[in-house]
Amino acid sequence: MGRPFGVPVYVSPSWFLVAALITWVFGGQLDRVLPELGIARYLVSLFFAVAFYASVLVHELAHTVVALRFKLPVRRIQLQFFGGVSEIEKEAETPGREFMLAFVGPLLSLLLGGIFYLGMQAVEPGTVPGVLLAGLMISNMIVAAFNLLPGLPLDGGRMLRAVVWKITGKPMSGTIAAAWVGRALAVTVLIGLPMLTRTGALGNTPQNVGGMDTVMDALLAAILAAIIWTGAGNSLRVARLREHLPELRARTLTRRAVPVEAATPLSEALRRANEAGARALVVVDGHGAPIALVREAAIAGVPEHRRPWVAVSTLAQDLTDGMKVSAELVGEELLDMMRATPATEYLVVEDTGEIYGVLSAADVERAFVKAMARPRS
Repeated sequence: MGRPFGVPVYVSPSWFLVAALITWVFGGQLDRVLPELGIARYLVSLFFAVAFYASVLVHELAHTVVALRFKLPVRRIQLQFFGGVSEIEKEAETPGREFMLAFVGPLLSLLLGGIFYLGMQAVEPGTVPGVLLAGLMISNMIVAAFNLLPGLPLDGGRMLRAVVWKITGKPMSGTIAAAWVGRALAVTVLIGLPMLTRTGALGNTPQNVGGMDTVMDALLAAILAAIIWTGAGNSLRVARLREHLPELRARTLTRRAVPVEAATPLSEALRRANEAGARALVVVDGHGAPIALVREAAIAGVPEHRRPWVAVSTLAQDLTDGMKVSAELVGEELLDMMRATPATEYLVVEDTGEIYGVLSAADVERAFVKAMARPRS
């Protein structure tokens, strides 16, 4: 839908479903308040749905602007079934920044609610502009209040995480606390929301048990609870993933390699590698500069009796700039490099340009799975 601040904005297909639902529900409300609109009430309702999600976009842009200010990359903003999400690819470096990054979204929603309230004072009540402004004021206040609830994946959960992080000095402790509060919140929504609407505690007429409104309330509560529960679990998994990332070091995962020229028979190259205790082959030119990597899978595919007649160059993959990486890469930087240039092997070099060895993507994957399976102290 555009790239504000250089960040792409996407609309999920589920948005059209919720836009249709909002149009239908708000249209029914308009029929009671402004019956003279007739069928045109649905056009007004559709405008409200679009304006409401524009407010959600402003909420997400607030997160995005602060993230960019803290030099945190934002992959995209997505508007979806229940609101929006800013996909920030890295964690804030301090609990203070984490708190600010989370708080700015609800703050903008509160400010928008205030702006719409001021707009209501300038128009006649009971008119189309008055009803639209009132609806947008209330909806933005609800968005702010809901997001301030102290459980992940909501903004309030991230604020709670920042507070616990600040107190304990451990970001993982903050994540665990906020995730479990989020799960408790999901159970509360599942049980409490239908009870509140049925008793009229939210300002509605009490509903009859077993009626259609009661079923819709229970369905809405179940969907909200599932989203919160799943989001809390995902936040916990991502945090554990990030906790293990420092264990992925290019230097320790790299296989020792021997340089061979392009015309060297595979059998001879493997003999040299065995003598040197190496597990990888790097093809070099006449000056010793690396030009290609011999793929492990290609070696395994050559029968032993044919290896004396197969040149290593026929099994090699030419080096590109992205396949030549520093031995100092660690954690997220290492994974970012691999995502940017997908390959089975990478040439690892020292800062001086000297060949250090070959890094296999399979080795990185195995190390990561092993680290994730090991409990942290």
